[in-house]
Amino acid sequence: MAGNPMRKVALRNLAAHKVRLVLTLLSVVLGTAFIAGSFVFTDTLQRTFDGIFADEAKGVDVRVSPEERQSLGVPQDVVDKIAAMDGVRAVAPSVSGAVVLLDPAGKKAVQTGGAPTIGESYLPPERAIAEPDRFVEGAPPSHPGEIALNSGGAERAGLAVGDRTKVLVPSQGALDVTLTGIYEVAADTGGFIGVLFEDSQARELFTDGSHVAHVDVAAQGIPGDELRDKIDAAFPDFKVQNGEQVRAEMKAQISEALNFINYFLLAFGAIALIVGTFIIYNTFSMIVAQRLRELALLRAIGASRQQVGRSVVAEAFVIGVIGSVIGLAGGVALAFGLSAVLNAFDLGLPTGSMTVLPRTILVGLLVGLLVTMVSAYAPARRAAKIPPVQAMREEFASAGDSLRVRTWLGLALAVVGVALVVIGAQSTGGTAAAIVGVGALALIFAVLLASPALSRPVVGGLGLLLRPFGPIGAMARNNAMRNPRRTAATAFALTLGLMLVAAIGMLGASAKASVGVLVDKGVAADYVLAGPQVGGPQSVGVPAPAVEAARGVPGVAEVVAIRGVGVKINDDEEFGTSPDGPLNRVLNYDILSGTDTLGDRDILVAEDEAAEHDLSAGQQITLTSMDNKKIPVTVAGIYRKSPLMGPLVVPSAVFDQVMPPNMRVNVLALVAAEPGADLAAMRADLEQATVQSVFGADESGTASDPDQSTEASLVQVQDREEFKGAQGRQINTMLAILYGLLALAVVIAILGIVNTLALSVVERRREIGMLRAVGTQRAQVRRTIYLESMLIAVFGAIVGAILGLGLGVGFLRTLRDLGLDQIAVPWGQLVLMLVGSAVVGVLAALWPAVRAARTPPLAAIADL
Repeated sequence: MAGNPMRKVALRNLAAHKVRLVLTLLSVVLGTAFIAGSFVFTDTLQRTFDGIFADEAKGVDVRVSPEERQSLGVPQDVVDKIAAMDGVRAVAPSVSGAVVLLDPAGKKAVQTGGAPTIGESYLPPERAIAEPDRFVEGAPPSHPGEIALNSGGAERAGLAVGDRTKVLVPSQGALDVTLTGIYEVAADTGGFIGVLFEDSQARELFTDGSHVAHVDVAAQGIPGDELRDKIDAAFPDFKVQNGEQVRAEMKAQISEALNFINYFLLAFGAIALIVGTFIIYNTFSMIVAQRLRELALLRAIGASRQQVGRSVVAEAFVIGVIGSVIGLAGGVALAFGLSAVLNAFDLGLPTGSMTVLPRTILVGLLVGLLVTMVSAYAPARRAAKIPPVQAMREEFASAGDSLRVRTWLGLALAVVGVALVVIGAQSTGGTAAAIVGVGALALIFAVLLASPALSRPVVGGLGLLLRPFGPIGAMARNNAMRNPRRTAATAFALTLGLMLVAAIGMLGASAKASVGVLVDKGVAADYVLAGPQVGGPQSVGVPAPAVEAARGVPGVAEVVAIRGVGVKINDDEEFGTSPDGPLNRVLNYDILSGTDTLGDRDILVAEDEAAEHDLSAGQQITLTSMDNKKIPVTVAGIYRKSPLMGPLVVPSAVFDQVMPPNMRVNVLALVAAEPGADLAAMRADLEQATVQSVFGADESGTASDPDQSTEASLVQVQDREEFKGAQGRQINTMLAILYGLLALAVVIAILGIVNTLALSVVERRREIGMLRAVGTQRAQVRRTIYLESMLIAVFGAIVGAILGLGLGVGFLRTLRDLGLDQIAVPWGQLVLMLVGSAVVGVLAALWPAVRAARTPPLAAIADL
């Protein structure tokens, strides 16, 4: 029963200080909401994809596919043999490939964000295995030149039944088509476009005539697993799975693809948790400091140390429960917001109803409650130990009694962190990145521990810039320096946010710089022909007619198309390039040994690939094609690694032998001008010729595509600077989700500053009252709070920027094997960050400053 009075005291204290209660709750809500939001968002994505793939192999008893990814597929004679087996009701060969759908005018590619546009064969109900597509308008395609679209794709393209348009097939060029029907799919979201072709035309477009990607089988009269085993025994060289295995494999693949997003979301969630933890800890430290006299009176009238400590912890328990519940609701709202951001950037991710799993609720409640309880324990313990008489004499807790220990510990962690970052940066790959990550964590905690001691000299130096504000500036400087723990804790949230901004900014700037150097040094061509950017950052390629048309333009000396090629060296799959002309006319590269002159059976190999396979110039090796043909070739030369050329380069003769017609795609075409050619005139001619090659010309003989320069154009003519700019836009798109998360982290930091400043005003109520009593005006009080907040925010930004730059260099060094070999610092962005931090500091102080200015002088002086 002894604890009941103290519990009443704790509850009444919460009710009596509503502003303090709201601010304390806010600190709990921030961390919990971000963690819960991360879980809700990733669970929603996962569930949506699971729903998509649950229908993907619906009705499929057995799927037969090649064992290896790099393969032509399943031969048609194998499909026929499977169809003739006992127990087989039906077979459905998979015939599909990437395409580009054009708008109703047939001039521009329909943009899909990050989602694909897939063309496939339509199978009538009597041949289909799964439930046939439900047509909501029109009819399925029944003749070549007819297509059907999913309802989402038709709406996105602005096409209706009966409309004519074009579809670009990378290996075939642009085809005239008529939309005959619109059908529904299970998850018609995310920008996906499904184009159904009549079966014979689909086979002509997407196969080599003798293979299909895989074949689905429906059983009749025998269990599906029995049929699977029967087919597996008859065709041991193929992968034979039942429907459940197919769906499980698809889910695993998409989960692996989503890991990139999950890792970043959970990393931001962990950072939000760290920020929230120390906002809560700082909040309770300040609250206990404000209540020392109150707690001392309780001790003086007979309350024990344990009772005082339990009363503070009881308050934390109530706040933790309420804050966690609100945080869970806020997390769902945060997930909605993040989905809206992704949709605004048109990244092509599917969306669905928000998924809140029991695990999310449990984790959110436990994290919020445990963090709050742990954060309150140390201040409660410290408050219980202070002798009553001493506490009655103090208005604030001692601010500097343990800075030495935590500072030395912070310095030790800093040394460990720097050492780990340096060690990890010496190599590349996942292990190196993990070492840098551990070092980054050590440095974050080092900053947390050492920043109170660091804040005094840094804030003191920054405060000298406030001399023009006179005594008000000096007062703001002294307030920021007087309690280094509070200053450091207030700035820490912003430090973490801007550390991430600096590091991600370096990633984007360095990626663009690496592309810029690669293009400047590697591309000798005057112009680059590229295809439209749809379905994510990858181009669908340049239509072959456009390449041929470019060769006939006056002033053009050479047009070399760069094509992708897939072969095997030993058992390793390699994806290289094949030029259809003299590569040295359009690219600059270094031959380390041998020659770059290619005969029909010669290849070039990159230095790292040569080292991996122990190859040298003049050596004879055997390449294996997708259909397992063995092609003897000679290594003519070894070249310095170049992303533009890939791991190996093969001549046209080898390319034609290993790549079937349906897989022959011009990734880029590089155009070299004759000496003295008028480049501007040649560009205009290139634009007209390439457009006419795809669309034809009107009666006046001019190109019929009026806006050829847009990303939706089927052929883009770019100079080197424009080509670099296009790659930079792709990088920005890929980083968009990260910048969205960074914005959320900065919002948390701003709210943390508001929270701490408001509590600081409450803590200094008597001091502010004294200032008002001796004549300080309300505007002067507000200005003091503004300047103090600005100093703290800029201090946090400087520490965060320095930390982010150091960690950015470390992480970028681990990525240099991926082509990120240039390290660039976004100085303009850093300057904007510092200026923005000062603005954030002032904005965050608006409400606390108004509250401070309204403090009644006499009431504040008399206040306990």
